[in-house]
Order: sequence, then C-alpha cells, then structure tokens
Amino acid sequence: MNESPAEDRIEELAYRLWEEAGSPEGRSDEFWRQAQRQLAKEPGIGNEAERDAVNSEPPIR
Repeated sequence: MNESPAEDRIEELAYRLWEEAGSPEGRSDEFWRQAQRQLAKEPGIGNEAERDAVNSEPPIR
C-alpha cells in the first residue's frame, strides 16, 4: 500500500495513542480518528493531499 506522509503520521500517532490507552482491542477506528483530529489542527496539514489523508477512513489491516 502506498501511504502518503500524512497517513504515516496518522498511523504513528494513532498507534501511540492506542498504546497509551493500554492497547484496548477493537478500538482502532477510534484512535485513527482521534489522531486525524489532532493532526488536522497542526499547521503542517494545510496542503490538499495531506487534508485528503487526514479525512480518509482508517486502513483495513
């Protein structure tokens, strides 16, 4: 899968948030969306390609 840099950032943050929450099962979408919201507030997510990634659905793994 070819992920954009923004998707990579979302995935890394979502994983960190999930770990900090004690690695709960079945809540990956919740942490993905939380990471999206946090990163959407950052100035570096301003360009269209990154905005698209931030607004995307969590990847199916």
